[in-house]
Amino acid sequence: MKVETKFGDSKVIIETGRLAKQASGAVVVTMGETVILATAQASQERREGIDFLPLTVDYQERFYSVGRIPGNFFRREVGRPSEKETLTSRFIDRPCRPLIAKNWSYETQVIAQALSVDDKYDPDLLAMLGASAALTLSDIPFNGPIAGVRVARLEGKLVVAPTQAQLELADLVLIIAASEDAVVMVEGGAKEAKEADILEAIFLGQKAVAPLLEIQRKLAQESGKIKRPIPEVNRDDALIAKVKADYHAAMLEALTTKEKQARQRHVHELGVRVKTELLETHPESDLDLAVAVHELEGDILRGLILEKGQRIDGRELTEIRPIQCEVGYLPRAHGSAIFTRGETQSLGVATLGTSYDDQRLDTVIGDSSKAFMLHYNFPPYCTGEVKRLGAPGRREIGHGALAERALRAVLPPHESFPYTIRVVSEVLESNGSSSMATVCSGSLALMDAGVPIKAPVAGVAMGLVVEGDQVVILTDILGDEDHLGDMDFKVAGTKEGITAVQMDIKISGVTREIMTKALAQAKEGRLKVLQAMAKTLKTSRTEVSPYAPKTTIIEINPEKIKDVIGPGGKVIKAIQAETDTRLEVEDSGKVTIYAPTQEKAQAAVDAVRRHTLSPEVDKVYSGRVVKVVDFGAFVEILPGTDGLVHISQLSTERVQRVSDVVKEGDVFDVKVLGIDKAGKIRLSRRALLEENGR
Repeated sequence: MKVETKFGDSKVIIETGRLAKQASGAVVVTMGETVILATAQASQERREGIDFLPLTVDYQERFYSVGRIPGNFFRREVGRPSEKETLTSRFIDRPCRPLIAKNWSYETQVIAQALSVDDKYDPDLLAMLGASAALTLSDIPFNGPIAGVRVARLEGKLVVAPTQAQLELADLVLIIAASEDAVVMVEGGAKEAKEADILEAIFLGQKAVAPLLEIQRKLAQESGKIKRPIPEVNRDDALIAKVKADYHAAMLEALTTKEKQARQRHVHELGVRVKTELLETHPESDLDLAVAVHELEGDILRGLILEKGQRIDGRELTEIRPIQCEVGYLPRAHGSAIFTRGETQSLGVATLGTSYDDQRLDTVIGDSSKAFMLHYNFPPYCTGEVKRLGAPGRREIGHGALAERALRAVLPPHESFPYTIRVVSEVLESNGSSSMATVCSGSLALMDAGVPIKAPVAGVAMGLVVEGDQVVILTDILGDEDHLGDMDFKVAGTKEGITAVQMDIKISGVTREIMTKALAQAKEGRLKVLQAMAKTLKTSRTEVSPYAPKTTIIEINPEKIKDVIGPGGKVIKAIQAETDTRLEVEDSGKVTIYAPTQEKAQAAVDAVRRHTLSPEVDKVYSGRVVKVVDFGAFVEILPGTDGLVHISQLSTERVQRVSDVVKEGDVFDVKVLGIDKAGKIRLSRRALLEENGR
């Protein structure tokens, strides 16, 4: 079975029934020469006693898809997923997860593989389309379909499904995932876009995916499987109601404890108390009691917000927690800042390096490098927990990518500030919005390091609580409000506009009205955070850290590049070793010198100049004899440049043998008599001797 539709300037084809037929749902998605295989499968055995959806989503890229062999030692796709694969897996998971039926407790796995990739379209959103189609066809109770699309703005005009070439020129790029009724996920960035621009792009994207949703429905009508029944949950509703009634006051007191650790401890102690007091009379109801306590917690938090406009920490709905900022905290770091908002704290550290420090990326859509990196670390102590330390997980990579996107928009051009920049966020405390705290600490750290960013950037996380017709939007959400609420909408930007957005929801979707209000409220919050940051540091420092490499840029004649490099890199390696610097030479003749001190930078400049000078007629040079022949001596007057002192020009007296006057290694002054069309240089020692009366 095959369905197709026009999408952007190409055609999308979804096929099922040819590949991976033993999977519950399997499709092949084709656009241009890009081909994705996506499968969905659920186990036959239920997992008992869990309160979460056991869903795993994996996106994989195969290098054969672009006719390449992996460059690692094993010559195969091994080890951890790449950052690209991890981020793609995340944004497929995020819109799909809320649409799988509640109480679904079967292990569920979605795998999307890039089998063929052209250089026109990124395969990631085709993978999202394939995942949705596979789930829609399968026997898994999925309330889809959904589809994703990129919307970019080029020269003021919004473009749906832009090509890779167009993305390079865009000043706004959003990924929008949507169902027929609502937007379910947003991810992207911009160069200080207005809220109205973001809204226009989002809902253009929602409209654009309609044909992709239609062909999935058509395919499901023809080839879809009967959905499995949603497992019934054996709940003791009477017991749950009793817990909610008898312990409401105690939970209200515990939940409105302002300090996070104390609040969690009180809620935990109440849960233990409930089980202790009721398990004796209800010995088979351990799970029901846990469910009752969790639901009571959610009922109270949401009820306070919806009915009384109150939050558990006592703030107003639009109020931001107290903010404290400090810069220059680490004496040897190039730039550092501590940003604390309530009980969320991030230590941002900026490091300046050279192009040798660029991150090299090897992906199926091509090799590239990054001169700006932001890494987000979330150690267990930041939430008062004990866990095994390991490599960054999907959450850390995703939060780091969001903050990186928010700050990249304000970085100076590499031509004017030729440093490789790394920012690390160490989350030291966390009670909601640690990724947005990372944006703030990262912005301050960059300014402290002397990076001339266009403007400071701040971020704020918005929340949502919806019950029927009641809708409340929260500014600067706590961890509990994120966990028990319906939306996490992160917005980062400058005073002038938005640089990054990310929206995740737990309900079926959000409307334009809700999103308009959330963006307006987020702008108010962002401006308040920027005002608080400005009290500590308003603009970037005028000088980089004394511990950062010093950068000097000079221009040389492109024809002289070979002289600076030398055979096998001999000359440039010698300059770097002698001056303790790093040199980068571009084909245009631009030479960038990185040095630990200004004195060493000048030494490298002088060395480069010596190798790029051109000899001038009538000018005197100090030369070294490099070769003696019967008719004269060859003397090096500039690095890599020598000329001939004829035997008649060696002395004011008659010379019988050259070796009677000079030998290899001798150093003396010579004058340039002339340079012929072939570039051969005539030198004279005699002329200088005569001028000096010798």
